[in-house]
Amino acid sequence: MEVRDAVRQALCAPGMADTLLGVRGAHLERALAEWEHLDIASTLPAATRYSGVVWGALGGDSLPTTARRRLLARVVVPSGLWGLVAARDPIPAYRVKMAARVPPLGLLATWWRPLVTAALVTRARRSVVMDLLPQEHAASIDVAAFRPGGHVRVEIVDEGPAGRRSVGHAGKSLKGALARAMLLNDARTVSDLTGLVVAGLGPGRVEDDGRAVVFTRTG
Repeated sequence: MEVRDAVRQALCAPGMADTLLGVRGAHLERALAEWEHLDIASTLPAATRYSGVVWGALGGDSLPTTARRRLLARVVVPSGLWGLVAARDPIPAYRVKMAARVPPLGLLATWWRPLVTAALVTRARRSVVMDLLPQEHAASIDVAAFRPGGHVRVEIVDEGPAGRRSVGHAGKSLKGALARAMLLNDARTVSDLTGLVVAGLGPGRVEDDGRAVVFTRTG
């Protein structure tokens, strides 16, 4: 695997590990151990393996059976190592960000973009790709490649006297709650999305000629 081998080679360079993996101390030691044993490590479905704030708020393990099936069948995530991971895909523990620059591949988001885009465009022929990704991962997608209406950006923002700004890290739990609501309510269209009621969010608004749905944080 080209990315795997490039990362391993880069990790051998002095002082490269903490920059490439984005952690230090005990977290770096654990990340390096994961890379050392990557090929023989046990796996978990990506929906269980990923455990950040968004995934915690989504609460995949507590979803009712039907919504859990939707999660495993529909949710995909760009990955710096794997390219595009479905929620059901078995993966080992690993660390490398899509924003990492790995010699000689360069920025992983750029390197993966043709493959990630092609896979998502194929999905968009049958349904709408609703994109809740942070910028780091969204950079792996060429939205110009989608059919009209095939890709919809979903944003959570704060609005005030200074104008609009993305909620960033503070909005991760809200993004997870929104994703959970989408699965519980079988949201497949822009109309479905704007009809969702999520604590902490105002009603979704369609913007950018239908290419975006924007929610405002209310609390």
